[in-house]
Amino acid sequence: MNTDVVIVGAGPAGIATSACLNLHSIPNVVLEKEDCLASLWKKNSYNCLKLHLGKEFCELPHMSFPRHAPNFIPKADFIKYLDEYAEKFGVVPKYQTCVKSAWYDKESMTWRIVAYNTSNGEIEEHSSRFLVVATGENSEGYIPQIPGLDRFQGEVIHSFFYKSGERYNAKRVLVVGSGNSGMEIAFDLAIHGAKTSIVVRSPFHVMTKEQIFLGMKLVKYLPMNFVDSLLMALAKFTFGDLSNYGIVRPKDGPLLTKARTARSSVIDVGTVDKIKAGEIKVFGPVSSIEEDKVLFMDGKSESFDAIIFATGYKSTANKWLKDGNETLDPEGLPKKAFPHQWKGSDGLYCAGFARRGLAGTSMDAINIANDIKKTFG
Repeated sequence: MNTDVVIVGAGPAGIATSACLNLHSIPNVVLEKEDCLASLWKKNSYNCLKLHLGKEFCELPHMSFPRHAPNFIPKADFIKYLDEYAEKFGVVPKYQTCVKSAWYDKESMTWRIVAYNTSNGEIEEHSSRFLVVATGENSEGYIPQIPGLDRFQGEVIHSFFYKSGERYNAKRVLVVGSGNSGMEIAFDLAIHGAKTSIVVRSPFHVMTKEQIFLGMKLVKYLPMNFVDSLLMALAKFTFGDLSNYGIVRPKDGPLLTKARTARSSVIDVGTVDKIKAGEIKVFGPVSSIEEDKVLFMDGKSESFDAIIFATGYKSTANKWLKDGNETLDPEGLPKKAFPHQWKGSDGLYCAGFARRGLAGTSMDAINIANDIKKTFG
């Protein structure tokens, strides 16, 4: 099948890029290995999830959220928004189409894509002038290698597969990772009666949603260091000194930390109160595991029935993209830094790798579509 643009991935980045291309009347096809769009949201996100930023920072190009929608969009409403977005802009992905390889044919100056149709077992071949990698940074859950983990007698899962704390009632559960997912899962476990613990491995900022929303508004008009100072003062007033509970703040403010390291502040959903009340224990880094017991680097140890790894994700683009070495690093992420990360070489583009949330995804989609449009005059 020949087309002008092949987009791999039907998450927010893929459908946004397709929508922007459709508005320019540029033919494109979206290949998606799952049987639905936004499968990470529909199949592999926990039930209590809400968008961590205000809705104005989470809109895809050319379509706002309804005026009556809450400022922080729940998971179900965001999924509905994505479905309506695809329908509005005529985005119709080819589902159950798993890309096995893609390479650049210098002679014909086209991208050759080989895909496997999981519904009928047939091999599909596509050819395009442009290729958009829209599989994102969160393609596959990452679990670190810990000595003894393979011999742990309890349950081990990545947060990718976590839905609810209901089935963990009265069980001893350790959450490894204290980003937004880890802190929210720990809270969800605690309110469902699990004996919950969480591993905190490095400093991070804890903020309320309202504080982050205020910061993103103010930084448009005021210096970042001033806004950071204000946010840290507000957070200290709200939460107090959390170092006695095992949570240490970085020296840099929340906005500067995000800009330098791409690490977002943790948006508190009630986890801090649970920690202060002793309903959630905080541990330092894990050193090793012995059957049902987890050993920590400070010498402490405790037994658990389950371990949930909220330790992030990794890109899988390098598994199928054969000629992306000039564009992607060994981790499958763009070599170029923001805001230039979206454009590669030989008509290769990256959507959803800006580490700037959905706002960055929208910027990528607009930039890619506009850049491709230039070649059509």
